[in-house]
Amino acid sequence: MNLYSTLQIGDYHSNHCEDDLLIKKINSEKIVCAVMDGCSTALDSHFASTLFGKILRKIIIEAGYKTLYEKDSQYSLEKELKEIIKGLFKELKFVKNHLMLDEKELLTTLIILVYDIKSDEGLVLAIGDGVICINGIITEFERNNKPDYLAYHLHEDFEDWYSGLSQKIFFDHLNDISIATDGISSFSKIKKTDSYEAINVIDYLMIDNQNNDTEDMLNRKLKQLEHHFGVRPADDLAIIRVIK
Repeated sequence: MNLYSTLQIGDYHSNHCEDDLLIKKINSEKIVCAVMDGCSTALDSHFASTLFGKILRKIIIEAGYKTLYEKDSQYSLEKELKEIIKGLFKELKFVKNHLMLDEKELLTTLIILVYDIKSDEGLVLAIGDGVICINGIITEFERNNKPDYLAYHLHEDFEDWYSGLSQKIFFDHLNDISIATDGISSFSKIKKTDSYEAINVIDYLMIDNQNNDTEDMLNRKLKQLEHHFGVRPADDLAIIRVIK
């Protein structure tokens, strides 16, 4: 199984990349991947996406220790994901109160993937906008650039809120999966090049297998898009791709 990732600041941003990503194993059989996209019109959006990533890393490390010491605690993928999001929800409420943060300082989308290598099954949850590609099938979640951020719901009962989440995709027999922030849809022409070829950026980054023999595949593709096709993302971009 090969893992690829890239994080790039968009042309419309100058100070910070407001996206973030995380790849972390719970144990030898389960892996978690996540991409976050901070809200550009909020406050310190790079902080929100980075904070989500740091908290998720902590939760996944703790889940890994739990599997070591509690041999009988074999969670289904659905329960594993729910426990991760529940931990994130709880930690965010604590941090918000402890640091006296405004809701606008916690606005970021989240696409999270949990994959069981042994059973060859996985689950993806999108909280907000983003793009998912599973074995060549692309799903785009978009709400007219008005994502329903997790931070909007911290005052609610977790169980009630979580039961209403509908942007979930179960899958099995993994061949190729990608998760990306909506910056993948923001590519635009920035300069003239010798090539007049048209390119479908989403297909190129999420389906095409060129350069998959190198760990730097996605970064190479981004350079090819810029220097051969003359396009770059206007918005920040985070992508994780897993090829089995």
